Amino acid sequence: MVALTADAATTVARLRDGMAKGVLSFPLTSFTGERGEPGGAALDLPAFRDYLAAQIETGPGALFCACGTGEFFSLDEDEYRQVITASVQEADGRVPVVAGIGYGWAQAARFARIAEEAGADAALVLPHYLVKAPQTGLVAQLRQIAARTRLPLIAYQRDQVAFGVDSVRELAGIPGVIGLKDGHSDLDRLQRLKLAAPEDFLFFNGAATAEVQARQYASIGITAYSSAVHAFAPEIANAFFAAQRDGDDAAVERLLRGFFVPLVELRDRGTGYAVSLVKAAARLRGRPVGPVRAPLMDPGPDDLAALEELLATGLDLVGATTR
Repeated sequence: MVALTADAATTVARLRDGMAKGVLSFPLTSFTGERGEPGGAALDLPAFRDYLAAQIETGPGALFCACGTGEFFSLDEDEYRQVITASVQEADGRVPVVAGIGYGWAQAARFARIAEEAGADAALVLPHYLVKAPQTGLVAQLRQIAARTRLPLIAYQRDQVAFGVDSVRELAGIPGVIGLKDGHSDLDRLQRLKLAAPEDFLFFNGAATAEVQARQYASIGITAYSSAVHAFAPEIANAFFAAQRDGDDAAVERLLRGFFVPLVELRDRGTGYAVSLVKAAARLRGRPVGPVRAPLMDPGPDDLAALEELLATGLDLVGATTR
């Protein structure tokens, strides 16, 4: 990896320290639903601040705000600015704030500029919109964004974005690109990517419900992961993280069997449940997050009932209560 600016080096150090201490939190964005029609929710900034403050108190390693779980794809630029500004203010330097950016590089650069002005520490480059692209194009996308922001960048591979070994070497040579979040879970290929990158290049497990594959990622040296469960049940997420870190295989197995694997099975029942089910679970716990915004839709009554039962089971496993 090329030499970093002092600010970028500080961000890497803070992220690395946070990754060793706790899960990476991907907060939900609070909406009110006041626009009337299904999916027409409005941003609820006071509720978001309250929710975020509670999230920070649970000790995450970092906050990744306005990313996939935070419905980045449904925010306009003004809403995005409000969300990132509030996140930075609530964090108040206690944890790094990483802002989601995305679409094509021109729009990603606009969002990066907003995040930079709001005081974010880094940006997560979400997969670009719609088209598949060759490896040279994937790298060029990051070059274009990096040339237009001082924020350290973390590339995110999932869906139509999948970097090759040579591409990761090139990414590590772009000033400001500090790491890679993986959502493909192809551990053979990921191991080769990791070995091709410099030792100080950051890698994150970004699989959906990452806890289910945390042991597999850890086996190739990638122990940091994003946790959607932390968005609604930090007690469960933190208990799993501690068990995984401490080598408590019995606790890991108990939580996987009793909560995480059944959650994945429930998540797979509906399109968009990777976000809408998480938000529904947060509402069940009284968190002020509101509904999802279209094109996502909230789960139906049968799935909500199953979710409520599973949530109670998971909390009971770690000695916590629903409220």
